[in-house]
Amino acid sequence: MNFVCYPKCTTCQKAKKWLDEKGIKYELRDIKENNPSYDELKKWYKASGQPLKKFFNTSGLLYKSMELKNKLPNMSEEEQLKILATDGMLVKRPLLIKDNTVLIGFKEKDYEELFK
Repeated sequence: MNFVCYPKCTTCQKAKKWLDEKGIKYELRDIKENNPSYDELKKWYKASGQPLKKFFNTSGLLYKSMELKNKLPNMSEEEQLKILATDGMLVKRPLLIKDNTVLIGFKEKDYEELFK
């Protein structure tokens, strides 16, 4: 199981604490140091069942400075995935990847459901 996060992110810290308190083992990956590749993002996106827009960190400075809010609706899925693969700070986090399940962000209820 992979836990892809940005260690300075408070939401990531909460998710990590939750996993640690439950004694759940995971492989930690710093998204800033080891950005997900196009192929990884495409695989995770398909497995998540979520719209691709959910993978964007819409509150991030980079997202805002690139004006992606206005650009994404006119971009193909492939173009969006390529942009996501350029910088980990564009990707919403944390990402929890377990088997064929991908959780985006941290909602305690979703984590509890996955590990019950």
